[in-house]
Amino acid sequence: MLYLWLKALHIIAIVCWFAGLFYLPRLFVYHAIAEDEPSRERFKIMERKLYRGIMGPSMIATLVFGIWMLYLNPGWLSQGWLHAKLTLVVLLIGYHHACGSLLKRFARGENRRGHVFYRWFNEVPVLFLIAIVILVVVKPF
Repeated sequence: MLYLWLKALHIIAIVCWFAGLFYLPRLFVYHAIAEDEPSRERFKIMERKLYRGIMGPSMIATLVFGIWMLYLNPGWLSQGWLHAKLTLVVLLIGYHHACGSLLKRFARGENRRGHVFYRWFNEVPVLFLIAIVILVVVKPF
């Protein structure tokens, strides 16, 4: 029963984390095209609260519940699909931190990229989500 609770909490944390990973780059798109100072300040607040209040805690919860499930099922570590999934999770953590770096640049008023870059950057977590879900559900290897 503990495993099922951990799995449920892991999925909830993943959904919350991905909500932030989808929304923060979208805020960057709008922030990059904002022309007035009140809008820029509003985006800075929204971005900071999303990153620190939702994305960070959700990422940590995702990792804690995932590691806990691995602790309960160490045999999974011998399966290729899990190695691929964990590699993608490590890359996703890197993407998360790249978002944090971009957030800091916006906060300092040092953004050098246009809205088109952020529109493409916003698509990256979709690719991660598709690959991770396929690996976990289909377990192709």
